[in-house]
Amino acid sequence: MLLALVTGAALVACSSGSDTDRTYGAATATVGESLALLGWNVSVANLRFDGDYVLIDVDASAAQPGGQHAKPESLRFGLYGALAHPIEAYALGGCTGVTSLDLKPAEAPSPDKLTGTVCLGPLRDQTQVRGVYAYSPQDRMPGTTVAYAAAYPVGLTPTNENDTGLVMKSTSVDAFRADGAQLDPTALGDPAAFTGNGYMLLGLEITGLAARYRDESLARGGPLMVLVAPTLPGKGLSHACNVYGASLLVLPDASLEAVSVRASLCTQGEINQALLFASVSAIGTHAALWTSPRE
Repeated sequence: MLLALVTGAALVACSSGSDTDRTYGAATATVGESLALLGWNVSVANLRFDGDYVLIDVDASAAQPGGQHAKPESLRFGLYGALAHPIEAYALGGCTGVTSLDLKPAEAPSPDKLTGTVCLGPLRDQTQVRGVYAYSPQDRMPGTTVAYAAAYPVGLTPTNENDTGLVMKSTSVDAFRADGAQLDPTALGDPAAFTGNGYMLLGLEITGLAARYRDESLARGGPLMVLVAPTLPGKGLSHACNVYGASLLVLPDASLEAVSVRASLCTQGEINQALLFASVSAIGTHAALWTSPRE
């Protein structure tokens, strides 16, 4: 069932420039340069590969000290290019568990400062990485939200292309109790199975015509992000939920003629809400993109 939602006012990006400076509405610069995003001046430098990870050095300061800007813990980075699946991580905490590399993980020494290394991975095939992007799942353009029910065990049925310019559908639906025990559809008849907390891993396929998505993103002022709900802060109920997250930015390689994204996202929380009342939303957001100098 389609649920029409309208979000409230969000923090506004401060980037400027013509459409030629934008990729699907995302302000675009070269790695090493600075972009304005959500009240921050953000510089991304030293994109490099180390083991199975892509590393970047981030230096961000509030455009106006003490002024309105996205919270540093909400800033999320991702890899740009023709990747097999999205790779994203929050700036803060994204290097947790990466113990084999010598680096200084990103930190926010004050509410107006973010600095350090962001880890993106693991990713074995790094040949398609052309840059990195940033956005905040908390930044939602007013009047752009379209939400869909995605209840277990069906998940998300194919959406209408005219809703967002994209077609989204689930490719897999896996449900678990908080202790990691997997549920199968027969559990729907057992009330005892739906007590406590739980989580659902939702495989998604997102497709569309690149030309249409580009035009609509430019007109909107930014690309779409896909969010699933409900979710929990921090590490959540499982390692899989921590890895997959509850959001992704739809920012395909600009050289491609079609949008084709395959990803997994996690809903989690009280088990009935996480499995039987889960939702998938497409929402316009502001974003920034830094491409490799060789591009």
